[in-house]
Amino acid sequence: MLETSARLLRLLSLLQARRDWTGAELATRLGVTTRTIRNDMGRLRGLGYPVEARAGVAGGYRLGSGGALPPLLLDDEEAVAVAIGLRTAAGGSIAGIGETSVRALAKLQQVLPARLRRRVRAIGSYALPMPSPGPQVDPDVLTMIAAACRDHELLRFGYTAHSGAVSRRSVEPYRLVNDRRRWYLVAWDTARDGWRTFRADRIEPRTPAGPRFTPRALPPDREIAAQVARGAAEATWRYRARVIVQAPAAHVQARLPVPVPVEPLGEDRCAFEPGSDHPELLALYLGMLGADFTIVGSPELVTALRTLTRRYQRAIDTSQQALSPSPATTE
Repeated sequence: MLETSARLLRLLSLLQARRDWTGAELATRLGVTTRTIRNDMGRLRGLGYPVEARAGVAGGYRLGSGGALPPLLLDDEEAVAVAIGLRTAAGGSIAGIGETSVRALAKLQQVLPARLRRRVRAIGSYALPMPSPGPQVDPDVLTMIAAACRDHELLRFGYTAHSGAVSRRSVEPYRLVNDRRRWYLVAWDTARDGWRTFRADRIEPRTPAGPRFTPRALPPDREIAAQVARGAAEATWRYRARVIVQAPAAHVQARLPVPVPVEPLGEDRCAFEPGSDHPELLALYLGMLGADFTIVGSPELVTALRTLTRRYQRAIDTSQQALSPSPATTE
């Protein structure tokens, strides 16, 4: 009986980890026959879990929606991680789950061993949560996007860009990225034939989801995260310019406050395209490159440089006067 119960728990875990399984795959994973898998599926249905079966030679299974939450087996580190995650979610960027997270945390703490409760309470007592300043995301939207990423299903949605323009998109979803309290979807836009990044709080999913797709080759996760960070920093820039710098590309990259692609034009010359909401702020950053530069195609930035130059010159003139020694007094 214990062996059967343990196997049912393992079977539930597998059914949650992936949407579809064949009977042969499950039998191999659990080290049993396909007949045992069929019997176990009947036991799960008897416990109230909506297991769906697909007829045919492959004999597939799927855990349907509407079932009770399966029991969870967590080791010490997993239990602490879940508790910390619930505390973080209580003040995070996902709308409507703060109170729910607190209730779930209370239930978890009731069953935690004393040694783990001490660790969780220590974190709660001395960690100061910061309220989320950014937009909140509907958890149902995040769940739908994550499921589409997992199952390789096309995602259709309405999207509102930063400019306010509204469009309809059909994409192959691949990754959800959380950056500075905002959620982003990294996907292949089928209509535009290219990779795109979308703010999750601006997505309005359309159901049902589209057909399945064959996944494309993805760059490493760290490159995806870096691209999202660059896109998030650049998305709201009102002013852009092409800047040619009389310095090596590595020198410029090391001095930029935000990662921006730098194009080498030789050993001691490169170009990049920075941006900002305020031309004067961008002019200040350019002044800290520690190298001569030329601006291409941004009259606003040139005007900002001229304004700053005059301001600095006035500051130099008045400062020199203040530092000049006073004439000797004759008595």
